[in-house]
Amino acid sequence: MSTTPLPGIGVQYDLTTREQRHLSVIAHRDGARTVNVYRTDDPDACAQSLRLTEPETASLIDALAPSHHSPNLLSTTDLGLVAERIELSSVSYWNGRVLGETRMRTETGASIVAVLRRAQAIPSPAPDFRLAGGDILIVIGTREGVEAAAAILGRE
Repeated sequence: MSTTPLPGIGVQYDLTTREQRHLSVIAHRDGARTVNVYRTDDPDACAQSLRLTEPETASLIDALAPSHHSPNLLSTTDLGLVAERIELSSVSYWNGRVLGETRMRTETGASIVAVLRRAQAIPSPAPDFRLAGGDILIVIGTREGVEAAAAILGRE
């Protein structure tokens, strides 16, 4: 499986099955998903595309992996919260600056709860944590707050 950030849209996940079928899922920032199936004779040509709402996506997940639920896990969508990965571009205004300068929680109400850098995870980064291009920030908040955070982090 490969992952491709789609700025302003979300993230695309691509998978080639054992039978050499190309599938992709686009995880839109609004919670919707688009499932694409590509032609066997031309793996770059989409044969079928299906857009799913957030509830339809949850139902499909239940059908594909019914044992994924754990009573100890918190479902953020049930609480009106979303968690999203946001990649910091190397040309971002924030590249090389400290996290506290973003005023993320104050400006958006969203929190950066972890940073993924190379093969390392930094949980609960402090305000003096220095951001770097390529960092993937795990942001949690309301849909609006996370979208505002993405806009701030995308500033060049």
